[in-house]
Amino acid sequence: MADRSIDSLALPLEVRAKLAELDLELSEGSDAKEFPRHGCEEAKHNGTALLPKHPTELHAITDRTFVQLDTKSNYNGDITQKGYEKKKSKLLGAYLPQPPGVESSLPQERRTPVTPSSSSRYHRRRSSGSRDERYRSDVHTEAVQAALAKHKERKMAVPMPSKRRSLVVQTSMDAYTPPDTSSGSEDEGSGQGDSQGTPSSSQGSLNMEHWISRAIHGSTTSSTNSSSSTQSGGSGAANALADVMTQTHIENHSAPPDITTYTTEHSIQVERPQGTTPRAVPKYGNAELMETGDGVPVSSRVSAKIQQLVNTLKRPKRPPLREFFVDDFEELLEVQQPDPNQPRPEGAQMLAIRGEQLGVVTNWPPSLEAALQRWGTISPKAPCLTTMDTNGKPLYILTYGKLWTRSMKVAYNILHKLGTKQEPMVRPGDRVALVFPNNDPAAFMVAFYGCLLAEVVPVPIEVPLTRKEIKQRFLRLTVSNAMGDLLALIIKMDAGSQQIGFLLGSCGVSVALTSDACHKGLPKSPTGEILQFKGWPRLLWFVTESKHLSKPPRDWFPHIKDANNDTAYIEYKTCKDGSVLGVTVTRIALLTHCQALTQACAYTEAETIVNVLDFKKDVGLWHGILTSVMNMMHVISIPYSLMKVNPLSWIQKVYAYKAKVACVKSRDMHWALVAHRDQRDINLTSLRMLIVADGANPWSISSCDAFLNVFQSKGLRPEVICPCASSPEALTVAIRRPTDDTNQPPGRGVLSMHGLSYGVIRVDSEEKLSVLTVQDVGLVMPGGVMCVVRPEGIPLLCRTDEIGELCVCSIAAGTSYYGLSGMTKNTFEMFPMLSSGAPISEYPFVRTGLLGFVGPGGMVFVVGKMDGLMVVSGRRHNADDIVATALAVEPMKFVYRGRIAVFSINVLHDERIVIIAEQRPDSTEEDSFQWMSRVLQAIDGIHQVGVYCLALVPANTLPKTPLGGIHLSETKQCFLEGSLHPCNVLMCPHTCVTNLPKPRQKQPEIGPASVMVGNLVSGKRIAQASGRDLGQIEDNDQGRKFMFLAEVLQWRAQTTPDHVLFTLLNSRGTIANSLTCLQLHKRAEKIAVMLMERGHLQDGDHVALVYPPGIDLIAAFYGCLYAGCVPITVRPPHPQNIATTLPTVKMIVEVSRSACIMTSQLVVKLLRSREAGAAVDVRTWPPVLDTDDLPKRRPAQIYKPSNPDTLAYLDFSVSTTGMLAGVKMSHAATSALCRSIKLQCELYPSREVAICLDPYCGLGFVLWCLCSVYSGHQSILIPPSELEINPSLWLLAVSQYKVRDTFCSYSVMELCTKGLGSQTESLKTRGLDLSRVRTCVVVAEERPRITLTQSFSKLFKDLNLNPRAVSTSFGCRVNLAICLQGTSGPDPTTVYVDMRALRHDRVRLVERGSPHSLPLMESGKILPGVRIIIANPETKGPLGDSHLGEIWVHSAHNASGYFTIYGDEPLQSDHFNSRLSFGDTQTVWARTGYLGFLRRTDLTDANGERHDALYVVGALDEAMELRGMRYHPIDIETSVIRAHKSITECAVFTWTNLLVVVVELDGSEQEALDLVPLVTNVVLEEHYLIVGVVVVVDVGVIPINSRGEKQRMHLRDGFLADQLDPIYVAYNM
Repeated sequence: MADRSIDSLALPLEVRAKLAELDLELSEGSDAKEFPRHGCEEAKHNGTALLPKHPTELHAITDRTFVQLDTKSNYNGDITQKGYEKKKSKLLGAYLPQPPGVESSLPQERRTPVTPSSSSRYHRRRSSGSRDERYRSDVHTEAVQAALAKHKERKMAVPMPSKRRSLVVQTSMDAYTPPDTSSGSEDEGSGQGDSQGTPSSSQGSLNMEHWISRAIHGSTTSSTNSSSSTQSGGSGAANALADVMTQTHIENHSAPPDITTYTTEHSIQVERPQGTTPRAVPKYGNAELMETGDGVPVSSRVSAKIQQLVNTLKRPKRPPLREFFVDDFEELLEVQQPDPNQPRPEGAQMLAIRGEQLGVVTNWPPSLEAALQRWGTISPKAPCLTTMDTNGKPLYILTYGKLWTRSMKVAYNILHKLGTKQEPMVRPGDRVALVFPNNDPAAFMVAFYGCLLAEVVPVPIEVPLTRKEIKQRFLRLTVSNAMGDLLALIIKMDAGSQQIGFLLGSCGVSVALTSDACHKGLPKSPTGEILQFKGWPRLLWFVTESKHLSKPPRDWFPHIKDANNDTAYIEYKTCKDGSVLGVTVTRIALLTHCQALTQACAYTEAETIVNVLDFKKDVGLWHGILTSVMNMMHVISIPYSLMKVNPLSWIQKVYAYKAKVACVKSRDMHWALVAHRDQRDINLTSLRMLIVADGANPWSISSCDAFLNVFQSKGLRPEVICPCASSPEALTVAIRRPTDDTNQPPGRGVLSMHGLSYGVIRVDSEEKLSVLTVQDVGLVMPGGVMCVVRPEGIPLLCRTDEIGELCVCSIAAGTSYYGLSGMTKNTFEMFPMLSSGAPISEYPFVRTGLLGFVGPGGMVFVVGKMDGLMVVSGRRHNADDIVATALAVEPMKFVYRGRIAVFSINVLHDERIVIIAEQRPDSTEEDSFQWMSRVLQAIDGIHQVGVYCLALVPANTLPKTPLGGIHLSETKQCFLEGSLHPCNVLMCPHTCVTNLPKPRQKQPEIGPASVMVGNLVSGKRIAQASGRDLGQIEDNDQGRKFMFLAEVLQWRAQTTPDHVLFTLLNSRGTIANSLTCLQLHKRAEKIAVMLMERGHLQDGDHVALVYPPGIDLIAAFYGCLYAGCVPITVRPPHPQNIATTLPTVKMIVEVSRSACIMTSQLVVKLLRSREAGAAVDVRTWPPVLDTDDLPKRRPAQIYKPSNPDTLAYLDFSVSTTGMLAGVKMSHAATSALCRSIKLQCELYPSREVAICLDPYCGLGFVLWCLCSVYSGHQSILIPPSELEINPSLWLLAVSQYKVRDTFCSYSVMELCTKGLGSQTESLKTRGLDLSRVRTCVVVAEERPRITLTQSFSKLFKDLNLNPRAVSTSFGCRVNLAICLQGTSGPDPTTVYVDMRALRHDRVRLVERGSPHSLPLMESGKILPGVRIIIANPETKGPLGDSHLGEIWVHSAHNASGYFTIYGDEPLQSDHFNSRLSFGDTQTVWARTGYLGFLRRTDLTDANGERHDALYVVGALDEAMELRGMRYHPIDIETSVIRAHKSITECAVFTWTNLLVVVVELDGSEQEALDLVPLVTNVVLEEHYLIVGVVVVVDVGVIPINSRGEKQRMHLRDGFLADQLDPIYVAYNM
């Protein structure tokens, strides 16, 4: 034992007394065995106090203990043996012999001896001279320290975000003016006081710094093996990263092996569209411009940070929630299961508490106007109000005589000088606005009483933004270059101004009373008229200064009636959502409230009261304007502007005027603490009552205690501090009475926050880690009745140990929300119910909006507000509590006190906590980030709740209320709109979101035969369809008799030599070149001669054709066919982007094994330029032939293949997954493809077709080069690059040539939609007419972009474009054209499918506009000769038409296979020669690699049969497997693009099972961090996925190929190689 070596007699008497008390506690603690077993368990789990067996027992002891919350008790809970040993060791620690050099680590606390009370072991009287350590208000700071210390062993290695240097610079100290450190929040997290800055707490701050540094950094030595932390002076984050990386042994983070199928040296080469200047090449070379927030340059740190994030997320957080079975296509959110160990209320049902009887005093006036008349005539020279200037000197003294005469003058002018005698503007009962600044209480008071005398209803509101404030904010915003914010500011005026305007409009206000100075400061138009503020009604501004008013006649007196039920005034209230309501207070309620305050506060005539509060509303109005006049008191009004200059001014005025009463907020006491050292000659002995207006905020206790500690030596008595609770609806709810009994200290209690989160009162556990210290706010008001009801559902009375909403029944309360009868009934006409269902009273109660309970002796305790309540996963948390915890983490070092906002947002059917704080300009990036990490840990430790988002904004940028506090609802609105512009953001969705759907479990493999039988049983057909049968189509196609395209061209050159096949247009719309059948034939012959003579090529040699889009490419292609060579079309390098585009050309030439390159002279120069030499090794090029210089001779013979299955050409393309794939097209397949397209589109020699496509691969090449020769129609060729010069070129050509069929790409359609959006009228005047277009086909290898096609159709509908003409096609590598709309088939259809079912590979049709509906457009009609089946990509079994599967195709024009130098036979066989595992196992199918489904529609095709529509959903290679479900990137990207107006493009990919979202920001870099929470929210809401990394980049960084398809894998490679130069990278926790 600890005391063996100590002589007990040598111990001080005080210590011996405490030891004796401990022994007694231990002996009495054995009584715990008598308590029920479940009570012990609950105490063990929750740290709660043990309760009696039965609720009746609890009720019986409530009057003396109330769950150990007695004013006199110091009960510490039943002591255990372990607790006994711990306390005993602590007592004896100072007297134990210390080893040499070791000091005692336990500071001794000087405490008054406590002896056990004989009455009860729960009762122990506290000495009035000491503060028990259990009730110290800085206990919360210590709890935060301890919570952070717990993280020492499991420190979180949070990867710091990467931030571009320009973004770091702009958040530096020079960019901002420091905010008013005096700015406390008004009613929205204002007085979260703890006693920082006081002598009593400075020691705690030092200890806390020590705790936190140990908790976060751990050991000071860390490994430097990681490359990411070897820079000099490496940051704490970098060192933490080194620790993690050293332990986890990352071997390879460059690329997962399962994404691409070609070598890594080609992986970053991007196929770029020609001449795409707006979307520049990704700035992969500027990595040196970027640094992380900690200043460490980025050098291959992205993948390391992601690995760090993965390691952090792998650590166990909380026990996993119980999950239930999920149907295949029904995603159900996890339902929070109740905690079986949660504390539950066990007390008896409480009874209503009645306040003392409101005494009837003989000289109380019958109304407030009568009181004014009395004092104004009896004591006209008695001072009523003294106003102060900013120097603290008296500015003006308003006497009762002046108040009476001026109020009469105002009343007369309101009634008789506005409007005409016949039609006065204001009649008795009308509402008028009172608009007065906070530094002019005298003018307000005169106007208010003038309204009462005139029997009109004053509506006091705040002054809208004045010209001076607009100028100040303009200068500040100009400094920070946020002009967009300035415009938003001018439009919005000030926070909540529009809502105030809405209130005025709903109240029918047409007149606003104001002062002369305020009137001059309002913004005016050039003509001098006051501008009408947005959302405000039109007002007549009426100045109330006497010099502007007419004197009333001698015989005119206002009619002074006794108080009645007429409305006296309307007080505005701002709700949680920012809306403003008007609370009506009747004249009888006004008078009764003044009487109740007079009785409760024992006000007497001629007392002096100092008022620091806002005199227009709430406590400041009730005491400083109303009750003071009733009692002829003298009010000293301290304006907010003076408090900013001199925080001690109110104390000085108390001393100077010997004031008896002061009305303050805890904020004002805190400011006084900071400045008290400057003042010596002050004395507060005259003060009998210090009313703390925000005493309802539990955290005001800290300021009260600290203020008492410091100013007790200045004459302040403890019993003087009187917290009160109030609400706009119920007026004053409770107030502590001033008492002379110093032996009766105020009631205090230390409550378990864990219990409070379940709405239950429990005394704290021994650890004191998670506690809330509360003080009473006094007794119920005289004449009132109070009860506590459950905040949700039926208003049942709470139990005695249950937290609920305080409700009041009193005459002195508000009566309604003006004009809102429904809300009024719920709030002002509430009837509390007994558990039996009977109401407790026939009189209605008013909800106060305060959460609390009634303690012993009828004392009222408040633990929070309904408006600040956040219900997260079924547990209740109060915003003020969260604020207090955040402020306890190194307070005032990183953020401004009072400039922190906490609110909740609803994401994925639960509330998520968001913390926004203003960061000090001198904080470094790393310091701020470390502080944020500590706040997260502290809140997790104290409140057991995760913070969804923590953001720091620059100083002075959060929206303010008129008195300088944070405007909470406006801050929340800015956060949700993405206009907050934070400088640091930390998102923690992985920690917070616990209600995600259960991950999909792969079911035991079901055989394909079982699937087929199941489909048959359920009546679902196998999903297969086919185009028209080629054998049954009769046509007069003369080309059919030729097997090869070269023969068709020769035949056309003989039969129709002058028929024009191709017409090439330039950017001006004029013909740049054209080719007839004969010209093409002759040109091809000359090229064949050149290939054989100059190139020395043999049959079957491969030739790369590197031409810009045009006629030369076509001639070169047929020249190759004539010579027996195999052509490969290759896009030439871009002159401005040689370094990026030339390697792709080189790669295709090498992979295709081209024997030579054919090109034009211009491209030859480009290939031999210096820039080309820097990009690739030009010495390894094969021979280059220039076709601008052709031989004159004809070939001896034209090559004719021996077999139709021999190779005709190679088609190379970079897929969206970044894979370069070349497919082999035989002569037979080429001819079959041309015939199929000819039949589908009804192409004949008399037709003209406009083509605006890139002619290098896929269907674009077929339409550009092959179809005209086969079908004989004229092709009008429009290079897409020319549209960048002239966006209207394509549509003008279609109109000019009266084209019926046209083909384009998505990039062309997007260019027209964006570039011509505002030019449709001018195009119409130029004669552009699209009425003849019957098919406008978008050629693509992806899901149809329905939004773009609909926008295009809608935009050009005015130019007579038929919306039904716009359709899409579908092709892929294995078959270049599977679907094409054609001319004779039914119109393309659109269906809406359930996106959630689609993730489970199920297809479920829903109605348009249904939740989670996804519109899908048919990908065109299936071509003749094509058969399609939907197969399971894993089992290869056929699927029913309600399933999503891989599209397999069987057709004569399927490609023969991949052309690869690696000879990948298994892949070749799998993709081109697959067979079903069940059913039709004989047919050979090609696998497209795309997921889709078939749907039988009600439409009929040309054969009269029902039409089968194919819907393409997405590429199998691009689909992401997350949480066991299949996601398509385009769906997530569409959601993200909608999230914010500045997001122009988005791409997503996965890395190590983390979802990475890259967004392009078209706006100020200041908006970059706004996007992080918005992106995270929308993906979580719509897709039930947590975003791991958010990357914000510049416009044009996401690579896009020539078809307008995103190259997501290239983007991923560039990101992991740190080549994107991102603006910001956020790693979500």
